[in-house]
Amino acid sequence: MPTTTANNLTLHYDEHGDASHPPLLLVMGLGAQMTLWPMELVEALVARGFRVIRFDNRDIGLSDKFDGQKVPGVVRHILFRRFGLRPKVPYTLADMAADGAALLDSLKIERAHVVGASMGGMIAQLMAINHADKLHSLTSIMSTTGNPKLPQAEKPAIKALTTPPPSMEEEALVEHGVKIARAIGSPGYPAPEDRLRTRVRNGIQRSVYPQGLPRQMAAIIDDGDRRERLKSVTTPTLVLHGEDDPLVKLEGGQDTAAAIPGATLKTFPGWGHDLPMELVDTMADAIAAHAHAAAPPVTPAAPDSAAVAAE
Repeated sequence: MPTTTANNLTLHYDEHGDASHPPLLLVMGLGAQMTLWPMELVEALVARGFRVIRFDNRDIGLSDKFDGQKVPGVVRHILFRRFGLRPKVPYTLADMAADGAALLDSLKIERAHVVGASMGGMIAQLMAINHADKLHSLTSIMSTTGNPKLPQAEKPAIKALTTPPPSMEEEALVEHGVKIARAIGSPGYPAPEDRLRTRVRNGIQRSVYPQGLPRQMAAIIDDGDRRERLKSVTTPTLVLHGEDDPLVKLEGGQDTAAAIPGATLKTFPGWGHDLPMELVDTMADAIAAHAHAAAPPVTPAAPDSAAVAAE
């Protein structure tokens, strides 16, 4: 897997599709490796005419880690933010957005379509706020604005995410990962057991690094409410959200679309906080239509008939 230096970090990435096609950057969420973007979705986007790039965010997967750097406790941190105080954190969501922009620079990509899921949607939003010149379009998937008045996640989803695995043995980690996936996944599109276990196991065998999750969570809390900043976004924006998301409730997507001028919101019943196979083509169609409308693909000019005749 290739690596590149971006924003003074080593980031692992991969890319698929024709290098001459419009680039599309996929940004993954909290504590999730880039491989959580299903290859079926990647291939569907490639088939729709894109050069698709995935990467591991800082502090996860195979990208650089911030070993030993401490963060405030979640409850304490949230209380501090409510009173307008910002405890020191190892890095911010804005830093993570700068990683995405720097990755594009390192790949000599002037502008890209940027698609982010969950925390990745927050990072993509900040790319549109802070690095608008790098974006052709923005798609924010199952994400939110940081508005503290929105409904909170359902208790079973929170419990699954905050309960540590009983051990770091592979089988225990697989069971733990499956429980989390079931707790936050799509009630209308439950993943087949064998496929889910294979996905979880493959992720564990690629990398296990739970230490990064609290630092990424601290970056989310530190960023606070983005609604005022999102008003400045001029990048054409699509918001996709599941109507049955137990982790980032539907209101998060609605609030995102309301905050960004001209944003389009598409919601889907039965969809939770995952990327189910049954919705791959639907998502790919929506992303592709939005991206092509924002920046129509360049069609090579037909040869000049007179010049051809002269030759």
